[in-house]
Amino acid sequence: MVSRDRIYQTFGELLYVIAMSDGVIQKKEVETLEDILKGHPKAKEIKWSFDYENENQNDVETLYKKIIEVFSDNGPDQEYEFMMYALAKIADASEGMDPKEEKMITNFSRDLLERFKKDIEKIKEKYK
Repeated sequence: MVSRDRIYQTFGELLYVIAMSDGVIQKKEVETLEDILKGHPKAKEIKWSFDYENENQNDVETLYKKIIEVFSDNGPDQEYEFMMYALAKIADASEGMDPKEEKMITNFSRDLLERFKKDIEKIKEKYK
């Protein structure tokens, strides 16, 4: 089981990946992120993680794989609904959603769902 703090750090990393998927983080994307996080109980942790990744410019592909691992280890979570909303808002923030951003969001949803399905199959096989 993944700690709640790790989930929110990973959420910030994912927001960074989406914002960087078109090659640059726009000022409007950061402003939108800050607006979205207002009132969220873990806003500070999410924003810190986003800022950390932005400052260190870590490899987006490697980070993406790590994100899928963390969310897969965590399993389904009610917070994912807010996360998907935030991803779409960030991607749409600067002159509409870029095709690369849209593809990244679609791929993320698909990849995470596929991981969940594989995990279910492994569990079924284990207990047959």
